[in-house]
Amino acid sequence: MENSSLFYKLMLLRTPGVGPARYAELISQFGNAESAAETLKHDNRLRDAVLQEMNRAQELGVVYIDDASVFYPPMLKQVKNHPPVLSVRGNLETLRRKMVSIVGTRHATFAGMRIASDIANAFAGHGIVVASGMAMGTDTAAHRGALRANGDNQTVAVVAGGVDYIWPLENESLYWEIVSRGAVVSEMPVGFTPVATNFVQRNRWVAGIGEKLILGEADVNSGSMKTARFASDFGREIWAIPSHPSDSRACGPNSLIASGAAKLCSGPSDFFKSNKNLGGDEKKSVSENVLLDALGTNPVSESVLAEIVKKSVSEIKADLVVLELQGLVRKIDGGYVRA
Repeated sequence: MENSSLFYKLMLLRTPGVGPARYAELISQFGNAESAAETLKHDNRLRDAVLQEMNRAQELGVVYIDDASVFYPPMLKQVKNHPPVLSVRGNLETLRRKMVSIVGTRHATFAGMRIASDIANAFAGHGIVVASGMAMGTDTAAHRGALRANGDNQTVAVVAGGVDYIWPLENESLYWEIVSRGAVVSEMPVGFTPVATNFVQRNRWVAGIGEKLILGEADVNSGSMKTARFASDFGREIWAIPSHPSDSRACGPNSLIASGAAKLCSGPSDFFKSNKNLGGDEKKSVSENVLLDALGTNPVSESVLAEIVKKSVSEIKADLVVLELQGLVRKIDGGYVRA
């Protein structure tokens, strides 16, 4: 995109009251961004602000793409009133690939984050980009799960502020990993600090950018549930990970499954026949794999485990120690759970 063309498009989009819908109307009415921008009679302050934004973007290595670019995410382009221009920090090639969106609560349980991470890792290992919003909890687990896969271009973070605005601060290291091995995208100006409404719009684009959406733990009135509703409006396939009904974080996904609005998601095997070694995890013995398969979120005693895997307690003790040292299992309440 030429700088002059980009300048006028940004002039329109940075004009108060002009969003994607109004932008489309102006382009339709006047034929191009330059003609439309000239009719709005902008003052010098806005012109200076746009020029400063473009200069700052260049300094930071931020690239702008419009919806005519070959790098514009193809599924997002299908959404009515999608962002006419995106700013991108990272690898543009990431945006051309197939994507799946994974979202959920910021206050996810360990088990909820583990399954989101495993699913993300499986998709990334099969060459499908994982998109999320870089929030704490489920989003972070999804991004990190994707980054565990070998290679680059595994994940996209859609952010509510400027593409250079790192939030939450706890995810600064994750942000730079995504910039290095994926892409961070935003429709907002470089340097922009988001407000609440920006996160709602961000959720729309997270829902629109993927071919399907996978919902983890989420309260029924949460932003993640709004993302799922956006995905439904866009005709996306929705999967939901069920959880224990006594936990409020299960209300969202469980309600979608019960109503038929989402398919029940039990893990990577719902999408791929084999997920072996996709994340580069240390190889485990056959015995260790059998033990892992026998464990879940409820503690299982050594004696019961031994019966399940048809071995003696003494035979499985060594494998359990290895798995515990690897961080794959934990011992609680006199039994073992999958970590």
